[in-house]
Amino acid sequence: MNLTKKQTREFMTFAESVARGSGRILKAGFSRSKKVNYKGRIDPVTQFDLRSEKYINDRIAGAYPEHSVLAEEGSGQSQDSPFRWIIDPLDGTVTYAHGFPVYSVSIALEYKNTPVAGAVFDPERGELFLAGADIGAFLNGKRIEVSTETKLQRAMLATGFGYNIATARINNLGYFARMAKKAQAIRRAGSAALDLCWLACGRLDGFWEYHLHPWDTAAAALIVRQAGGRVTRINSERYSIFDNNILASNGRLHRQMKQALTGR
Repeated sequence: MNLTKKQTREFMTFAESVARGSGRILKAGFSRSKKVNYKGRIDPVTQFDLRSEKYINDRIAGAYPEHSVLAEEGSGQSQDSPFRWIIDPLDGTVTYAHGFPVYSVSIALEYKNTPVAGAVFDPERGELFLAGADIGAFLNGKRIEVSTETKLQRAMLATGFGYNIATARINNLGYFARMAKKAQAIRRAGSAALDLCWLACGRLDGFWEYHLHPWDTAAAALIVRQAGGRVTRINSERYSIFDNNILASNGRLHRQMKQALTGR
């Protein structure tokens, strides 16, 4: 059985409501003193990550107790269900902890391992990106589309660097240098989910990164695709949110970006 568009829209509405509620928690804590702990050398978590995640889990458990949840901080529920929510209660914890206003909440729903609904909320700008399978992508209720740029030398791109940058064999530094010689500009803002959403609405023309996690891209990759963009692995093979690299573009630049990164 496949979901109807009515069911998908209901999940989209729920994801939007939860993302906005979680975003209010983060916004309220943004200018306050933060207790920062570290899961790794440069991988922080604040008390507001945890409050946001608890809020999201409680909302999902209350509305859909039979659904599974995959969450960044390890909470959630494991059920034998075709539905799985994939949540990032705070994408951009480093920027958030430093008071740099680029961070987001990401909430996605999979049905039988296929993304069907996704919401990404930017509390600082009040922007809610939303998408549903075969329904489209939207920013604050208005339909969005990717850019029409066709030349890499005129493109503005985004990327990021993993928390394992000091130890990983592939740390993106060489790829950044290679792409910087080809594109008009590259930005590194600190939230992969927002980078992808900005690609979806035409503010950026392309994005790539290594060492992301499922919750970083589950909602935003759906938003890009529903806005007319393309999402693959860097070698142009089929992308899964469990892959460790991603290449996203407006579609028109995909081959040029892949060639710039891989040399072929």
